[in-house]
Amino acid sequence: MKRQEIRVDPFLKWAGGKRWLVRQGFKPPAYTGTYIEPFLGSGSFFFHHLPNKSVLSDINASLVEVFNAVKISPDAVFNKLKDHARKHDESYYYKVRSQKPRTEVTRAARFIYLNRTCWNGLYRENLKGQFNVPIGTKQTVIFPGDDFEAIAKALSGAEIIACDFEVVLNRARKGDLIFADPPYTVKHNMNGFVKYNQKLFTWDDQVRLRDCLLSASERGAKIVLTNANHESVRGIYKNDFTISSMKRASVIAGASDARVGTTELIIKNF
Repeated sequence: MKRQEIRVDPFLKWAGGKRWLVRQGFKPPAYTGTYIEPFLGSGSFFFHHLPNKSVLSDINASLVEVFNAVKISPDAVFNKLKDHARKHDESYYYKVRSQKPRTEVTRAARFIYLNRTCWNGLYRENLKGQFNVPIGTKQTVIFPGDDFEAIAKALSGAEIIACDFEVVLNRARKGDLIFADPPYTVKHNMNGFVKYNQKLFTWDDQVRLRDCLLSASERGAKIVLTNANHESVRGIYKNDFTISSMKRASVIAGASDARVGTTELIIKNF
């Protein structure tokens, strides 16, 4: 179910995010229950759709903490973010990147600051669990459309938890809508970004996700899944789901001339 129309923009950039899907006018089907999104990222589809009741989750506990901090303390997070904006330069970026803030609010503001100023909005950690993405070329920390109170209002009906996708998908029942946007991996590696994702989300995870979505579908939930347009992915969904593709621009490559158009799969059970 969707609340009254208000405009809320995602406050994070996210590699693999679905702003392009929203811009192309893709709309979710009608449903009567809970909106479930097990791979939250920047939440582009959630913020465009603005459901009244939702369960949002991600395996990235730091990301989930940011959403909960903004939901509970939007003004405090935004004020601290403005403090980062006033001090921003290259040396300050690396100083903040090396810090470990003690409170939820300061950790959230640090996360958003680094996300907005790092390279391509990529989230990557080293073996010690430390964020290690270099500074990017964009200098904007505070955007003209920033409205953290509106973001908090949009999140007010959401349960936001850090967990494996299977935990929330097992909660789906008749009338619910699942929007799943997992890290893209394929059975046979396709490109460097997919290869990187294989460290986060294996092919076995892809198969496990398919099994969870199939079970949820059998319980009556509606499913929308985005995934890599690859024969191995099509192969595990073709017997039980409807598969189509949509074209988008790739923004992962380091050089602008390498950012070519590509297609992604839209997999549904309706």
